[in-house]
Amino acid sequence: MGKYILKRFLHGLLSAFVVVAIVMIMIYSMLDRNLIFAADNVYRNLGNNQKTVYQYRKWQEYGYINLLTYTDYLKMLAREGEIDQETREKAASIAKKEENDSELVAEYVAKFKEYCAEEGYTVQRLNAIMASPKKYASGGQQQLFAYRDRPLSSRLVGYVTGLIKVDNIHTVEEMEDEERGLTFTLHDPVYGGEKFAPAIIGNGTYHKYLLYFDHRFPFIHQNLVTLNLGKSYAVNAGIDVFETMNKPQGAYVTRTVHYPTGHVEESADDLHTAVYVEGSLEGNQVNIDRFVDEYTSVTTEKAGLSKVGYSFKIGIIAVLLSYLLGIPLGILMALYKDKLLDKICTFYIIFIIAVPSLAYIFLFKAIGGKLGFPTTFDMDSSSALMYVLPVISLALPSIGNLMKWLRRFMIDQMNSDYVKFARSGGLSEGEIFRKHILKNAAIPIIHGIPAGVLGALVGAIITERVYVVPGAGNLLTVAIGVRDNGVIVGVTLFYAILSVVSIILGDVLMGMVDPRISYTSKSR
Repeated sequence: MGKYILKRFLHGLLSAFVVVAIVMIMIYSMLDRNLIFAADNVYRNLGNNQKTVYQYRKWQEYGYINLLTYTDYLKMLAREGEIDQETREKAASIAKKEENDSELVAEYVAKFKEYCAEEGYTVQRLNAIMASPKKYASGGQQQLFAYRDRPLSSRLVGYVTGLIKVDNIHTVEEMEDEERGLTFTLHDPVYGGEKFAPAIIGNGTYHKYLLYFDHRFPFIHQNLVTLNLGKSYAVNAGIDVFETMNKPQGAYVTRTVHYPTGHVEESADDLHTAVYVEGSLEGNQVNIDRFVDEYTSVTTEKAGLSKVGYSFKIGIIAVLLSYLLGIPLGILMALYKDKLLDKICTFYIIFIIAVPSLAYIFLFKAIGGKLGFPTTFDMDSSSALMYVLPVISLALPSIGNLMKWLRRFMIDQMNSDYVKFARSGGLSEGEIFRKHILKNAAIPIIHGIPAGVLGALVGAIITERVYVVPGAGNLLTVAIGVRDNGVIVGVTLFYAILSVVSIILGDVLMGMVDPRISYTSKSR
């Protein structure tokens, strides 16, 4: 079975990345890239050359192009030692019109164009736009830059190779070598050094804490290996998609925080999330009072669950409810075929299949509201009642689906020849039902259990929107609405991998339940 699982998993991963490649082709080749500015108020308020430069910078940020400004080119020459600082500053002063460039500027502009031609860039020079002979029009300053489209192959390779990042003491380039290293402590300084809490602290790493313990499940956490599904541009600007899905939400939770300088205050800062920010201590008195190094960027603790957390909590309860009700009712429908119970349950199945999900969700929302149940989700509320309507709305179609298929599978088994032989052999109806009919009929149902459980992680789009659940279900639709390419690609890969894993686990469960299924090949 091990070889089978490995083979299926590798094939599944390949399929997932093919899906990601198709999505990238659709986003970057088939859709108008100007759509990302549809709701961009900054873009609307800019004018002239400044608007054009902003447009190209956004295209670079969203992954459409590689952008190289003339200023960055001069900085590159300075880093490589080809020019000194004084020459760089003089060469950067391009004139309002190209024909008015100084001899030095013209020389380096020519080198810039030559370099761009060799690297496949298209050079764009925007002459100054003047409101009067001595005054620039709004956003009319002269600009010089170059761009080239990013090929799909490099984009996909870059995405795949950057999926998993391993933090190490050489991640931060600006730090001196003698400062780099790892520290293991049994008394985490975040707790004032008084509490037994093992931790591994890095210097030269991107994250300050590579391993630590806290009060949140699963209580032990690590930042040594991180999953990067891609950066969000609009939904949660600058934050990785995986972090967006797993970041706690809700009201701030304050507690006594012991900062590295010895400063103590009631704060929601989570020092375990500290990451390196170059220059963050310079001129920032708040950081100087709290931190001894440039690991100053921290997130805050919040009382609520993450998007995935809320979706999974509602989804897993709905799955359990579905199986607890759907399986017994499906069995009773088969045992009492064409009787009153079977007809009532059949009517329910037809209703739940025929009526659009949006309609019956609103129907049960209205009924639940009349009965006093909360109809909108409140992260700051501790009431379990707000879960009732979303759970019921999610469970109803699953219950009907389980009833329908289990009834069908059981009736097929009841009419099988082996059941007739079992009766003729003297087995009681109870033994036949327990040992043969129910077991064989349940095999296809069992295959869907992993998909139901893992599917709870991705949430439900319509249900979460209707009940205002802050879950992961509508993350993809929101991203599509605001053209957040990073979230679209990242969530697509997440969904694809979950689907692969759920199918493999379903196969494993079927192999465990049905002795006729074997995933090993025997040589003859």
